[in-house]
Amino acid sequence: MAEDLTITKTGTKEEQYQSLIPQITALLYGETDLIANLANVCAALKEQFGWFWVGFYLVKDGELVLGPFQGPVACTRIKLGKGVCGASWERAETLIVPNVDEFPGHIACASASKSEIVLPLYQGGKIIGVLDVDSEYLAHFDEVDSQYLNQIIKLLDA
Repeated sequence: MAEDLTITKTGTKEEQYQSLIPQITALLYGETDLIANLANVCAALKEQFGWFWVGFYLVKDGELVLGPFQGPVACTRIKLGKGVCGASWERAETLIVPNVDEFPGHIACASASKSEIVLPLYQGGKIIGVLDVDSEYLAHFDEVDSQYLNQIIKLLDA
């Protein structure tokens, strides 16, 4: 298991992802504990991109429950269909929200969050949670983030 990251802040966002993905792959190699892997993915993404908040919510007893994350304290439980995370879970799709204040039913866990991307996390073909990433900047996320974050979370479906 590699336990050091080489953070590259130069280059395009795409180049930064391309540098980070092999490192995350090495970080996860041989580790079977989901929580440990989720925690390390959060840390790697936060280190590389400096986002306001990055973390996972896991499906437990019919709701999303806060899992490993990096950033300020967060909402602990989210119902199916509620907020961006609950909507991503319910729709089984990646949601990119350029302005969270314009998303119907947005849950404001932190008022500093301005934009968000949420991706379903699968294991064995079943959604077991979501990856939630927040930025303090409007329209911070795009299809490049969606493409590469989906690649990263697929590494967790082992």
